[in-house]
Amino acid sequence: MNKIVAKEYFSENVVRLEIEAPLIAKSRKAGNFVIVKIGDKGERIPLTISDASIEKGTIDLVVQRIGVSSRKLTDLNVGDYVTDLVGPLGRATEIENFGTVLACGGGVGVAPLLPIVEAMKKAGNRVISILAARSKDLIILEDQMRKWSDEVIIMTDDGSYGEKGNVTVGMEKAIAKEKIDKAIVIGPTIMMKFASLTTKKYEIPTVASLNTIMVDGTGMCGACRVTVDGKTKFVCVDGPEFDAHKIDFDEVMTRMRAYKTEEAEALAAFNNK
Repeated sequence: MNKIVAKEYFSENVVRLEIEAPLIAKSRKAGNFVIVKIGDKGERIPLTISDASIEKGTIDLVVQRIGVSSRKLTDLNVGDYVTDLVGPLGRATEIENFGTVLACGGGVGVAPLLPIVEAMKKAGNRVISILAARSKDLIILEDQMRKWSDEVIIMTDDGSYGEKGNVTVGMEKAIAKEKIDKAIVIGPTIMMKFASLTTKKYEIPTVASLNTIMVDGTGMCGACRVTVDGKTKFVCVDGPEFDAHKIDFDEVMTRMRAYKTEEAEALAAFNNK
């Protein structure tokens, strides 16, 4: 079992948990994820590692309170223990000196983007980061992103912070200003779809992370099947990052809606306890 040593609310429904996991902290790389379970019969939750400290032997996970399992996890407090924590899993992000990298994060997608931005900057890239959310209170990790970015563009749907507009508006602005050699997009599936269509238009190589569709995390259950370049891939072992221009995002969105009814019923029962 792994102890929670710090807890921070970024907003009402977005929580950062710092958890003791020295071996994971030591071996994780940008793009790796962990599987978390609360309770002996709990659901397996895939979460990308947003930060780690080898000195403290801890990893940071940013969790959005959406369903029953994420609420159980974020209801835990400092001193409580996570039942199971497995990782690091998945293929690490390809890090090299590409030139100028455009890193686009939507909502809590900024959390898994942070270690990638850090690694890209350390590899000698110029990094332009775009943080996008519905409103100012949903922009997270801004200071940390600024630390490793040469430029940060903030976009909010309602214009309450930064510039008004969605992530693609910010992307068009950056692309118009200078040559982009590589793009990374992480966030809601619909956001990644349209961000990828934007970079495809300009023939900018782009990767997207599909970690949210996973269940087992080890390749055994097959729940994370996706179509990439016409071939079936497993997000947990072949990804979680893929060439964004080859992902069938419509299929991904359809599959992510498959259990919406059951999820809603489970959440209602949980709230009525």
